[in-house]
Amino acid sequence: MSTDKPTAARVYLSRVRTALADLPANEIEELLEDVRPQLAEMESEAGAAARVEDLVARLGTPESYAAELRASGGYPSAPAASEAATGVLPATAKPGRVGPRLALWGLVFCAVGTAMIAFYTAVRFNAEALAGMILLAPVFAVSVAFLLLRGLEAMRELPEVVRARAMVKSMREDRSADRALTYLNSLKPAWWVVCGFALLAFGLLLMIRDLHAVLLLPVLLVGAGLVMWAGPRIKADGRMLWIAVPVSAFVVGSAFGGLGAAVHLVRDRTYSSSSTPAYASSMYQDSHGNESLRYGQHELTNLYAFDANGKPLENVYLYDDRGRPLTITRYGCEKDTGTSQMTGQDNQFPRPKVVEGVQDDHGNVNGYNGYRGYCREDAGVPFAAVIPKAPATSGTPVPPSSPPKSAPPTR
Repeated sequence: MSTDKPTAARVYLSRVRTALADLPANEIEELLEDVRPQLAEMESEAGAAARVEDLVARLGTPESYAAELRASGGYPSAPAASEAATGVLPATAKPGRVGPRLALWGLVFCAVGTAMIAFYTAVRFNAEALAGMILLAPVFAVSVAFLLLRGLEAMRELPEVVRARAMVKSMREDRSADRALTYLNSLKPAWWVVCGFALLAFGLLLMIRDLHAVLLLPVLLVGAGLVMWAGPRIKADGRMLWIAVPVSAFVVGSAFGGLGAAVHLVRDRTYSSSSTPAYASSMYQDSHGNESLRYGQHELTNLYAFDANGKPLENVYLYDDRGRPLTITRYGCEKDTGTSQMTGQDNQFPRPKVVEGVQDDHGNVNGYNGYRGYCREDAGVPFAAVIPKAPATSGTPVPPSSPPKSAPPTR
């Protein structure tokens, strides 16, 4: 039998050897010494195109042939494990990594997005900025769906998770890093409580700016309760990360945003105490990022000026005490949509008053059947101003009265 290439005889003989693998090596060689000439003869009869199937057709499978050799030599039967090892395993579908990866990175994406939105909300001190959470909701829903379908085990097998766990393990081997991790773990119970109270404090602070933020309090209360319930259960159930991580990210983002707003406020007040008027505070901006004018708690979109006789002034340009123009956003009507939109920014006053509403097909404005956008610009002054009069003063000084003459003395 030639040994230069893996012929059919060599392949067949190899499988026979594998089936006899549990026997001593010298006894296997003794059994195969008698088999080799037989296989070589059969292969030569089949010619150059001999195949393993040709040998199987004449001798049976290598495993059955090995069983006959065992029986003829008085050897015990092959163990069951050996037969299973030589058998062909059924093909199993390898689970994909798309779902687990979407669940894992969806959680990371939502955590980062939540932190950024909370930071922006705290800096702007405006509850309306939380509307950005709507954009994260679909991603979070997909992440939770894959979590429930595939579970955590599939995520633990992801290469990035394996590397992260190996990194933590190597840190554990470092004594100083292990002490730091142990210390951080000891802070977890307190952290969940801090998260709960931080959410409530965040909602109350937003109410100072806008009373409508009271509508957020139920949501924040639920979030506070969930994080205090889910946080201590993470070790036993990793799915709790999908509650604790976004809430923690929200608290961290709002804390940094609140810190930035506080520093900004202190700096602005320090600056305004010297020369800057309150209405010039750059903390107040409109939706276009331009500074806004405020009178008390109300944002001003227009100003009207009158002379001493009560006559309205037109095309007035306003500046502050340092010569800076009081530039704010100018709005106008967009004809196609019937809504107001930004047309520019300047410090010219007064401006036409922009009136928005809806109208029906007959041109009735704000009626019951109105459905199309309506917008118009009203020029002029929408009210009459009463200018206080200065107290009347006389330009001619009153001479002092002369004392009465005394009567001449009498005798």
